[in-house]
Amino acid sequence: MRGLVADVGGTNARFALVDEGGHIRFPKTYACHDYSSLAEIIQEYLDTTAGKRRPARAALAVAGPVVDGEIQFTNLEWGVSETDLVIAFEFEAVSLINDFEAQALAAPRLAPEDLRQIGPSLKGASDRPIVVLGAGTGFGVAALARKSNTEVTVATEAGHAAFAPYDGTEVEIWRRLKAKYGRVSVERVLSGQGLYDLYCAMADIDCVAAELPDEKAITTAGQNGDPLASAALDRFCAILGSVAGDLALTYGARGGVYVSGGIAPRLLDRLASGSFRGRFEDKGRLTDYVRDIPTYVMMHPYSALVGAARELEQLERGGF
Repeated sequence: MRGLVADVGGTNARFALVDEGGHIRFPKTYACHDYSSLAEIIQEYLDTTAGKRRPARAALAVAGPVVDGEIQFTNLEWGVSETDLVIAFEFEAVSLINDFEAQALAAPRLAPEDLRQIGPSLKGASDRPIVVLGAGTGFGVAALARKSNTEVTVATEAGHAAFAPYDGTEVEIWRRLKAKYGRVSVERVLSGQGLYDLYCAMADIDCVAAELPDEKAITTAGQNGDPLASAALDRFCAILGSVAGDLALTYGARGGVYVSGGIAPRLLDRLASGSFRGRFEDKGRLTDYVRDIPTYVMMHPYSALVGAARELEQLERGGF
């Protein structure tokens, strides 16, 4: 086997081996909160899957900023470094990258059946930057700069940039989140917890009871026609469109904007038929600029592992 790859988010950790042909093999998902550390999951996966054929290298996509080869997870009480993992598992080399950095590496390599285009049928420029964003436990963003057959990933913490209300309703939502959290970031709205807070804020605005207990219940109820839950999902998709358009401007993402994360694939029809694309394009004097940018939802179940496998290739070659 060529190596070990992983996608470690705030809720789940997905592991796989990469064979000599670069294919993902033996994927397995673990619930992070069932384990005390990342190393504990790695040990279990290697013991049950790799056996005596231990991989020589590892490329792990992790949810949070990687600084000097170390990660302190944003939504987990875990920390780990590349050096720790080399020592613990006797790897020849380890690369920790941001999980959305891995998504950005994967995006241009996905097959058409692994993508769902939202909005008009457009084709992005093959030598221009792309941006990947997504809502799940948190809100992740990364970019891939491309020019003259060269790719450079840009890992970011743009999910913690300030949330910008679009209309009067969103101003009132912002006021309620401001009272609860202080500073209101994009992640405070576009995440699992954010969807629940959005639902509760809209209930308060309408002077009705917020009866649903969590974001999963809101998604189910909204898809089944519950008026308040449905309105919350519509608002969530609209805000996602605004943020995606802002990020397209920020990164000059003429190559395309890709939406990943755990929430968007469950809202495909709503994203396609609702305000997502309208809010994406509504950029005042720069509307014509973003109108030509394609938008996609990434449907591959292990897209971050695909990106981690690409990072593993670079690790074998000695980096970029």
